[in-house]
Parts: sequence; structure tokens; C-alpha cells
Amino acid sequence: MSLVKYELDMTKGSIFKNTVRFALPLMLANILQLLYNAADLVVVSRWAGNDAMASVGSTGALTNLLINVFVGMSLGASVVVSRRYGAGDEKGLYRAVHTSVLLGIIAGISSLLSGFALSKPLLVLMDTPEGKVLDGAVLYMKIIFIGTPAVMVYNFGAAILRAVGDTKRPLYILALSGIVNVILNLILVIGFGMGVEGVAIATAISNYLSMFMVLYALSGADSTYRLHLREIKIYKEELKEILKIGLPAGLQGSVFSLANTVIQSAVNSFGTVAMAGNAAGANIEGFVYTAMNSFYQATVTSVSQNYGAKEEKRIYKGICVSMVCVIAVGIILGGVSVIFAKELLHIYITDSPQAIEFGVKRMMITGLPYFLCGIMEVMTGALRGLGYSSMTAINSLLGACGFRMFWIFGVLPMKRIPEVLFLCWPFSWLVVILMHVFCFIIVRKKAINKMYNE
Repeated sequence: MSLVKYELDMTKGSIFKNTVRFALPLMLANILQLLYNAADLVVVSRWAGNDAMASVGSTGALTNLLINVFVGMSLGASVVVSRRYGAGDEKGLYRAVHTSVLLGIIAGISSLLSGFALSKPLLVLMDTPEGKVLDGAVLYMKIIFIGTPAVMVYNFGAAILRAVGDTKRPLYILALSGIVNVILNLILVIGFGMGVEGVAIATAISNYLSMFMVLYALSGADSTYRLHLREIKIYKEELKEILKIGLPAGLQGSVFSLANTVIQSAVNSFGTVAMAGNAAGANIEGFVYTAMNSFYQATVTSVSQNYGAKEEKRIYKGICVSMVCVIAVGIILGGVSVIFAKELLHIYITDSPQAIEFGVKRMMITGLPYFLCGIMEVMTGALRGLGYSSMTAINSLLGACGFRMFWIFGVLPMKRIPEVLFLCWPFSWLVVILMHVFCFIIVRKKAINKMYNE
């Protein structure tokens, strides 16, 4: 495989062009990955009913809560590989790649065990309606967690590719596995009459296909980041760096998921129809989020590569470019999601005007200010790229989780309506942004001085 075709050195050339070249394939790849869950929701809604849709939709926040610590470690792998790549450290790059893959395998097995053990108790704790909805959610989660070892290995492998600027092959991989997922959904649910178990099996199979393809891409790479499967092992120095950045990132992801799990519990209290409408609305908003998240990933890679290359000016310019791009994407896509809210919700929900009404309420309140979430993500990427991952985790713990808990238990009881519930998201984004900006101003000089002394 050609070095020129896939890699992108973000320490040279136009920062804007590099950011867009990096972000666009990643944006498409993330959207395809999100289509996994969208396909599940659409198929079960149309051919298995609202209860099945509520079962699938109620698991998202909880699944993320259980796996985000491990997924966050892949971010640590991306930063470490980016720095080694930017600095031209071939031996360090080799060690980082092989440590990352083995860590992905360990993370996958750990997430599988935790998912099987905790799925039902946590779903009950979230007030998931008993009967068909709870039983379906438990079954869906257990099958999904059979596929989490593949999810973890894929995420770590894709993180390596992104670290060297390659966002094209993850796009190709997810395009193929996404098609397989949709086809299997239709075959298992319509052809074999399955419900939630059918869409879960399809997703798990697609995840393993993605894993095998990313391992093949790394093993066949004609570059210094080539993976030798028989030589994977843990290197202490690289492991320490990965965990230093990855564990706080994982904690931050879990903190957000914990807060969203509490919010999901509040949604569940409004009933099955509300759960279905919220699930559909959240899935549509997920496409806006994942488009903005590509600029977060671009920020992490750009800052990390230029940190390794000691390119101070390009670090700051890269952050500014990503910020402008993410605001534009957030405003445009968030606005479109609001304008066409009913039409988009009808894709998921065909037989419940009440569920559509609930979804519209959510999208009207969160859609327009969604660009704030993008700003928050870019600032998170900037701090992580500079090595301050723990700081972003603390900010999220206080500004996101803490604020949302306060909102659910302090503000919502004063007027228990969906509109008040949904306002917790935009306000929490704004709080975290202010905290991130303040921290960035405080630590940036220290980070740059450390960069020159390494």
C-alpha cells in the first residue's frame, strides 16, 4: 500500500487543506458507523414495533457508559502514535503500534465481561419498563457485547491510522461493514422474523468484519507503522503514555455517558412512547455530532503531530481552523435537523404521532445550539493533544456530569416537562466550554515550554 496515498503529514503544507482532507473521510466514516444503530432502530421500528424500538433505543447511553473507558484508551494510543510519527521516531512508533493493538484486545475482553455482568442490573436501575422492553434491552445488550472485543480492536487500529493522517481506509472499512450490517438486519428481522436479537447479531458480525479489515490494513502497510501480529506486546514506556492520556479520556467519556444515563432514566419515566421518540431524535442528532467530532479528531492529530515536530505556530493555527470549521458544520447541520425534524423522525417512527411529537421537542431545543457541543469537542482535542487529558476529564466531571445531575435532580422536579429536561444539554456544553478555555489559557505556555525541552 502506498505511503503517499494514505498518510497525511499535518506538520507541513496548508493547515486548512490538511484539516479538511483529514476530517471529510473521517466524517463520512463516523456517519457510516452511526448508521449501524440507525439501521437497527429503523428496522425494529418498522417490522418489530415500538416496544422493540424502545428496547434498542434505551441501551445507547448505558452501552457507552460500559465501554467508553476502554474506547478512551484508543485516544491515548492515537496521541502517542501521532507524536512518534511527527518526531520521526521509528522505533518509538513501532512500540506504540504494537502496544496499542494488544491493549485493544485486553480492553475488548474486559468490556465483554463487564457488559454481561452489569447490563440487566443497570437497565433495571434506569427504570427501564419491565416486560418486553426490559427483556429485549437485556438481550440486545448481551449480543452487542459479544461484539465489543472486535469494536475495541477496530477502534485501536483505526486510531493508529488516524494518528498518521490516514482517514480514508477507516472510511472504506466502515462502508463495507455498514452495507453488510444493513443487509443482515433485513435478512434476520424480515426474513427470519427476529426482533432485537436479529439487529444485534447483524451489528456484532459487522463489528468483527471491521476488526479483520483494519488488522489487514495495518499488517500490509508499507510504512514504519506496519503491524506484525506475531510481535504484538506491551512496551512499558508507551503503555504509560497511552494510559496517561487514554484513561482520563475514557473517564471523561464515561462521565458524559453516566450523565446521559441519568437523563435516559428521566426520559424512561415519561413512558415507552417518549423512549421511542427520544431514541429517534437522539439518533438524528448523532449525525450532527459525528460530523463535528471529525474536527475534534483532526485537532487531536494536528496538535499531537505538530507537538512532536515542535511546530508551535501550527499548533495554534490548527486549533483555530478546526474551531471555525466545527462552528460552521454545527450551525448548518443543526439548523437542517430542526427545519426537517418531523420528516426525519418519520424515517424511524411510522405509527406513533405522540412519539414523533416528543422527538420534535428534543430536536427543537438541542438542534440549534448544537454547535456549542462542537466547540467543546475541539477545545477538548486541543488540551488532549497538548497532554492535558486529565484536565478535560475533571472539567467534564464538574461541568457536564455535575451540572446535568444538578439539573435532573434540582431543576427538573420544579417543572417536570420534556422541554425542561432537554435544556440540560446546551447549558452543560456552555459550562464545559468556559472551563476548557480558562484551562487552555492557563496551561498553554507550560505545555509549549515542555515541548521544546523534550
